[in-house]
Amino acid sequence: MLFFMSTVFYWGGMFARGQSATMQAIGSRLAWVAVGLALIGTMVRWYESYLLGPDIGHIPVSNLYEVFVMFCWMTTAFYLYFEQQYGTKALGAFVMLVVSAAVGFLLWYTLERGAHEIQPLVPALKSWWMKLHVPANFIGYGTFALSAMVAFAYLIKQQAGETRWYKLAPLWLLGVVLCFEPVVFRKTVEGGSSYWAVYFGISALIVGGILFARKRIAENLPALDVLDDVMYKSIAVGFAFFTIATVLGALWAAEAWGGYWSWDPKETWALIVWLNYAARLHMRLMKGLRGTVSAWWALVGLAVTTFAFWGRQHVPVGAAQLRRTLNPRGPRLRTGNLQGARMLIKTDRNGFDHPVASEITPLAAYQTGAGC
Repeated sequence: MLFFMSTVFYWGGMFARGQSATMQAIGSRLAWVAVGLALIGTMVRWYESYLLGPDIGHIPVSNLYEVFVMFCWMTTAFYLYFEQQYGTKALGAFVMLVVSAAVGFLLWYTLERGAHEIQPLVPALKSWWMKLHVPANFIGYGTFALSAMVAFAYLIKQQAGETRWYKLAPLWLLGVVLCFEPVVFRKTVEGGSSYWAVYFGISALIVGGILFARKRIAENLPALDVLDDVMYKSIAVGFAFFTIATVLGALWAAEAWGGYWSWDPKETWALIVWLNYAARLHMRLMKGLRGTVSAWWALVGLAVTTFAFWGRQHVPVGAAQLRRTLNPRGPRLRTGNLQGARMLIKTDRNGFDHPVASEITPLAAYQTGAGC
């Protein structure tokens, strides 16, 4: 709730005449408190997991609920660092929007799926590599999201005087697509559909409202050079940590599955994200890429990253991938016909076959979302 309140005060500072600095200062303090409480909550959850049992206890980065909590406070913490470095609080209105969107997902995920409950780890996640790989990954995700929201602010300031709406339509459309991606890639469409309809409607209205009030907003934003610099530094930090996470993920895969790389959807999309930002940094360092193209690249990069995180978890995969997720070391899983259907089969030590999963079942039904 504090993240929501911080967002409201940051945006209030955009439009409040005479009280702008006060409202933005309140928004900043609320963001600091929210980060502190989120960290405390993370530590408490970590401690509680061990109270349930030594075999259940684990660092809280093992499922979507836990990593989204981490995404919220990490993204906010990095923004607050840039806020202090550049002495401007105007960007908080934009950055806290993506954090609030993540909080909105957490609310739905908690109420609809009961995801806040602590669960034992699946075998594939019982590794020290997870403790390093996942936080590094989400530092990358958080700073990529931060850079995209700053890029959105850049384009708003740049096009503040634009009167032709067809010139603004691509920016509105991309904003709507970014809001709509989590809805498209949900595992089911039944539960919570009204919630997501409201979520999508509010998100589309917010993007449209920002474009409508772009002149007033642009007056409060820092210079374009400052925005471009924040974009670049955010991507540079994110790329460094995402590279580390990718290397750690390969080492984790070698330990769990016996190979560093296998071109499954998870690894392929991670490579696509890495190449996208590598190309972006290369163009900046070698060709001096700045300005409009740089801003659009950051926004499209977030769309690619969002799909890599959400979409590839719902791409049907073969039984080999299911086998690696369910039983990373055991050779006793195989495919075959059982109960009249093509199944993934586990043979027990007495020689009896047991169905584990349908071969066409999406991997997302078995993974927790942490190893992204």
